[in-house]
Amino acid sequence: MKQPKRAAHPAAPVPVSEIHAVGRRIRYYRIRAGLEQKDIALRFGITPYAVCSWESGRTRPDLSLLPQLCDLLGITLYELYGLGTPPARYTAQEEQLVAAYRSLSAGHQLAVTRLMQSLKDAEQAGKCPDITELTLCSKQLAAGFDPGAEFEDAGEPVYLYTSDLVRQADLVFPVSGNSMEPVYHDGDLVLVQRYPGCPALRYGEVGAFIIGNSTYIKVYEKDGLHSLNRRYRTMKFAEDDSVYLIGRVLGILDADDIASEQDAAQYLALRANA
Repeated sequence: MKQPKRAAHPAAPVPVSEIHAVGRRIRYYRIRAGLEQKDIALRFGITPYAVCSWESGRTRPDLSLLPQLCDLLGITLYELYGLGTPPARYTAQEEQLVAAYRSLSAGHQLAVTRLMQSLKDAEQAGKCPDITELTLCSKQLAAGFDPGAEFEDAGEPVYLYTSDLVRQADLVFPVSGNSMEPVYHDGDLVLVQRYPGCPALRYGEVGAFIIGNSTYIKVYEKDGLHSLNRRYRTMKFAEDDSVYLIGRVLGILDADDIASEQDAAQYLALRANA
């Protein structure tokens, strides 16, 4: 695009405080910018006479041209209309949007506000990491022997960054004891896919079990439930013993798998507005 030509000897502008009409302000700021009427005409594909008509007050620029005109003159809409400068400096296009918003009825302003909130929520959703909510059970899975209570654990929500493993899980359990070392340690958090949502365990797989009034993490084998720590004996059962499968143990959570408070709060806010 051809660059506007600067006037070689621009006329001395009058003080801006003496300029009242929009047309006169256009002339004032044009001269201050070192532009000729034909430079503005070339920029907008109009005739120099049209620009002259603006400055004389016979006509006004089309509203759609005001943001670009202000940019060309290096001013804001507030300056073009002789208004006080707002505390925050807006672009000419932003000022035009505010002016248009104020001209709407209360009902239409409400519609615009809701639309902007929807767009803001959509943009935030795009920035928010993918998060999955699971249940963190307060009842520990004993990697040893635990005299705990019957498994009735509503738990509490825990928010995790979504991964293939997290997508398969339903519950998160803390591990207690050392019978599953060196793989599972006391205090580890394990992901569990709940049965019957998951297939029945096969021999050699690790599961979470209810045995009597206790919960355990063990390796399921043909002859019973095994610990990885060889110091623990195999747990064997008679046909009338109560042994229930909670679900398959999928793996151990890393600290980085747990969503930050900020990301969790953003996830909850987006879900509430959905």
